[in-house]
Amino acid sequence: MRDLRVSITDRCNFRCMYCLPETEAAHNFYRGHWAHMPNSAPIVQQWVPKSSILSFEEIERVVRIAAGLGIQKIRLTGGEPLVRHGVEDLRARFARIFGIGDLAMTTKGFLFAQKGPALAKAGLKRVSFSLDSLDAANFKKISGRDRLTELLKGIQLAYELGFHPVKVNAVIIRDINDHEIESLAEFARDRNLSFRFIEFMPLDSARAWLKEMVVPSREILARLQARFALQPVAEDNPSSTARRWVFADGRGEIGLIAPVSEPFCGHCNRIRLTADGKIRTRLFSVTEHDLRSRLRNGQSDEEISDYLNGVVWQKEARHHIGEPEFVSPPRSMSCIGG
Repeated sequence: MRDLRVSITDRCNFRCMYCLPETEAAHNFYRGHWAHMPNSAPIVQQWVPKSSILSFEEIERVVRIAAGLGIQKIRLTGGEPLVRHGVEDLRARFARIFGIGDLAMTTKGFLFAQKGPALAKAGLKRVSFSLDSLDAANFKKISGRDRLTELLKGIQLAYELGFHPVKVNAVIIRDINDHEIESLAEFARDRNLSFRFIEFMPLDSARAWLKEMVVPSREILARLQARFALQPVAEDNPSSTARRWVFADGRGEIGLIAPVSEPFCGHCNRIRLTADGKIRTRLFSVTEHDLRSRLRNGQSDEEISDYLNGVVWQKEARHHIGEPEFVSPPRSMSCIGG
């Protein structure tokens, strides 16, 4: 394990249909496209009490112990990490930890214009944005918020502040935004961005996922290759989740992340820390390991280290998406951490 995803809040200022939709609106929108949407009960969203959220001091301690066990990369997630007060201070805390060579953040981008300059000044180098549509009306349907303009300004600001690479992610859903695949790629080329197309995964609190809604990465690639001259990128990181291509003129990069159609479980090198102090060994784990109680009941760093080692040995071999025995995680992506 070399990669730790750290969720610092379960709260989010967006309501994306593939994560934390406003349930009735999301169900109505899905049913408008898919007559046979599942009737499984949606997750009742219960926000984690503030007292259960890890403090920055506790997060720093976990990261320091994890770095001693070989963790080298930290990605701050949420919910939406920028809604947590003082997020800019975390970079300074992590700078004191030997062994952490890569710190990144994933954001919906609405607050980036407000907090981006302070994050850059604190030393954050990499940021990923979520952009699922370039059409304002479709963006609002997918994200539940009319904030496309602010997001686009945030992406441009990141570029101007010197973040590199500036990554942008899109979750592609059949008949909802798959008609924008080429335009999103063109956006990446025009802006010289690193753009990731991600397959739709069953992590939405509405429980509306259907395999038929997934646009396989090979289909996305075929469409992109029909439109653009793309050159494959030789991957030097065996644990990378994305297969990558660059445009022939050297401007921009395309990545395909295919957890459903082409699972990469066998070389996954990441674990997750939820905002309320649970360790998840896989994104689709149905078991969460309680670290918070150990942090708060006086256990030593050595005891915490031994506990983390034991948890990692319980990492599941793979997920079972699309198989009869698949069980969705009991919490949505907002609570798990992206």
